[in-house]
Amino acid sequence: MNWFVYIILCSDASLYTGITNNLEQRLTQHASGRGAKYFRGRMPGPVVYLEEGHTRSSASKREAAIKRLSAQDKHRLIESAAYRPR
Repeated sequence: MNWFVYIILCSDASLYTGITNNLEQRLTQHASGRGAKYFRGRMPGPVVYLEEGHTRSSASKREAAIKRLSAQDKHRLIESAAYRPR
């Protein structure tokens, strides 16, 4: 199955990193308040970074690696990525 690693820019300018195998459904969950607890008190904005083609295991490892990055390094990753939101 194809897993995604994604970063969302939140309403408070923070960055949320997550994984899913159904991106559209997961974004709908976040927007409706049924997603991650992180979005309680802040609203999810656009997806600013996306990697696809992962297995569940590789997506989890990549998510953990991204979460360990500093905010500045996350912004560099986003800026260097080929993915641009629609």
